Amino acid sequence: VHLVESGGGLVQPGGSLRLSCAASGLSLDDYVIQWFRQAPGKEREGVSCITRSNLNLYYEDSVKGRFTISRDNAKNTVYLQMNSLKPEDTAVYYCATGRNLCANNWRLYTYRGQGTQVTVSS
Repeated sequence: VHLVESGGGLVQPGGSLRLSCAASGLSLDDYVIQWFRQAPGKEREGVSCITRSNLNLYYEDSVKGRFTISRDNAKNTVYLQMNSLKPEDTAVYYCATGRNLCANNWRLYTYRGQGTQVTVSS
């Protein structure tokens, strides 16, 4: 099983990025998928989670209204559309899966990607 994140980069404040989490070796629709992020010197935190069949979407308070999680089952990929980015969004972003319930503790997920760097700076 592999999860590969992509789409990170350097963007100015107020800009947008779309992160992708592509999976191989499992069907993402069988599990929840959660995005985490980790800024330098900080704990890894949950950002957003999407449940099976898109029944529920969860967002960390600081990203509500700015980030949107979605999935494309045909591509076995989950996306995180990030708009109105702020410098405090700067972090390495990871996706994780392998659970049937969302959890903000990344250690509870069986499968985790290697991350993609997002830097928001002018």
